[in-house]
Amino acid sequence: MSESDNDTEVHLRKFQKELSAGTVSLVLLAVLAGSDEPLYGYQIAKRLQQSGGALFSDKQSALYPVLRNLHAAGLLDSHVEPSIAGPPRRYYAITALGRAVYRQWSSTWDDTRRSVDSVLKDTTP
Repeated sequence: MSESDNDTEVHLRKFQKELSAGTVSLVLLAVLAGSDEPLYGYQIAKRLQQSGGALFSDKQSALYPVLRNLHAAGLLDSHVEPSIAGPPRRYYAITALGRAVYRQWSSTWDDTRRSVDSVLKDTTP
């Protein structure tokens, strides 16, 4: 790999990290808004993998701090249940406030995506 390729990879990883940091909360709320029942972390991660593919495949451990932050902000409820196979599991469910925030964030995401796509389509890489 050339030095230029290495520099490009560094910038790509930084961009992916920054982009991911801004979208993980949104997708977590989306998964929980679309669920009829509370989910624990591994279930949430699996649903993200199924719908988001590679973007979220290596992010399971990064989900837990975000889930805790969403809970602390009142956007999620949580409770712990014993598990037959392993440690107790913390289940998360979206709150009414979380649903309202999710709708706002989703709308903002749509607006942002349209604006960025509009600029990108008018340029050639």
